[in-house]
Amino acid sequence: MSRKPNNPDLKVLSPFNNRQLDLFRSFLCSEADREKLSNAIDLWDSIPRYSVSRQEQNKRRDASGALPVLVLNFEYRGRPYTAEILPAKIKDADGTTRDYYPSANEELVEDALRKLATRQNRGFFEPDKFRSGVAFSLYELREELAARHHARSYQEIIQSLLILRRAGIVLRTADGDTGSFAEASYLPALAAVTRRTLKEDPNARWVVQFHPLVTQSIDQVTYRQFNYEVMMTLSSQLARWLHKQLTIKFTFAGLAANPFEMRYTTIKRDSCLLNRNRERDNIRDVEEALSSLVAKRVLREVQRNPITAARGKIVEVIYRLYPTSEFVKEIKAANKRLQDAKIAVVGLGRGSAGFQ
Repeated sequence: MSRKPNNPDLKVLSPFNNRQLDLFRSFLCSEADREKLSNAIDLWDSIPRYSVSRQEQNKRRDASGALPVLVLNFEYRGRPYTAEILPAKIKDADGTTRDYYPSANEELVEDALRKLATRQNRGFFEPDKFRSGVAFSLYELREELAARHHARSYQEIIQSLLILRRAGIVLRTADGDTGSFAEASYLPALAAVTRRTLKEDPNARWVVQFHPLVTQSIDQVTYRQFNYEVMMTLSSQLARWLHKQLTIKFTFAGLAANPFEMRYTTIKRDSCLLNRNRERDNIRDVEEALSSLVAKRVLREVQRNPITAARGKIVEVIYRLYPTSEFVKEIKAANKRLQDAKIAVVGLGRGSAGFQ
């Protein structure tokens, strides 16, 4: 006869109802603000994994529709990494099979899935199997995207889900033979349960499994709450990237004269989103993205310090970013929520070695 454990934290709970999941979907905010928030995943959201646009992919495909493995170099907290993106093979509506890298469409779908996972009885976490994910319907996902001003058809959403399932990503530390690596698809598992074909049943229940780095973050409580509503209203992919980076890194934000400093060359290297032929066009894209953060009340001021070479050519720009009172409040709440969550999991025995 089985016995119940004396420690209530060790009792067997549903994958949809356990302590780690409660922490992931509980935000430090008023009830009215809860729907505005989601979670940024520290390392995972620092990988430039959605950096090649659909238009650029069309240029890079060969005559058979194939794309090469995409190799991207970036830094995370001062350490060099390499990401290898393995394209997904998708049969398009015209019957032709083409390769796709995950791009901006898929990024929005993943962000919406993570938001759905914070709602009751939607997200799941299975520590014994080290996996996490979300159960949803296409209707729910479509409504979420539309509510955030990114409306997509059912067919477009299904295509994005298939790209996320079939595209692979290999993450390596740039330490030679002593480095570590992690390899998985963006969504390691995807399933739909339906009585009819997928296109005919938008209320069918789907289940996706999140990337292991997302699961590791849930397990080790390394995610940060952030203003998902603001991020989803930003029109440019670069602005959304900058917003997440500020959420992850600008943890000391305050109204005192203590700005966050970012360099143009760092933004170019780590976002992999600045690929115009002329640097002045890339710099203009950065400054337009920063201006949109000012317009959305994330930043109150951006100070620009250009560094020039011979003939006045700009080779670097140092940006000093000053937060608004609204953003400072959000960062302080995120810091407190993270501190409380880490205290809450002490003694639960959670925390695997993970990717370093």
